Amino acid sequence: MKILMVCLGNICRSPLAEGVMKKLLDESNIVDWEVDSAGIGNWHNGDVPDPRAIAIAKRHGIDITGQRARQISRADFDSFDYIFTMDLQNYKDAIALTKNEIQKSRIHLLMDYAHPDQKIEVPDPYYSNLFEQSYQLILEGCQAILFNVYKST
Repeated sequence: MKILMVCLGNICRSPLAEGVMKKLLDESNIVDWEVDSAGIGNWHNGDVPDPRAIAIAKRHGIDITGQRARQISRADFDSFDYIFTMDLQNYKDAIALTKNEIQKSRIHLLMDYAHPDQKIEVPDPYYSNLFEQSYQLILEGCQAILFNVYKST
């Protein structure tokens, strides 16, 4: 199983989501899943996550300092089984990059498994500084993904 977490610039929410999911997989002894993250835009390519994202991850026992931002690529839509976006704009932007219905079917909002049909977004903490709130939503979403996707495999 290959999962890609996507946000706007790949320095706040999606690195946190990648780190959270990897920690949950490790704690569940699931070794055959791969998790990565990417951004819709390329502004931060090669950068480490935002220092505030690193700090909140560390507070929760997760090290995301080894991650580097990258932009989502067209190849990602074929190589990942699931692509989870943090908000509706990221979702729409990702859908616009697809070339067929199979690729579109792989894209979901992160919170879809926790709250089906409610279109709940993980707000971007970059300007609001609400990193703990974003972390808690990401944790809830990742737990729901793990429970729902893993039980179906």
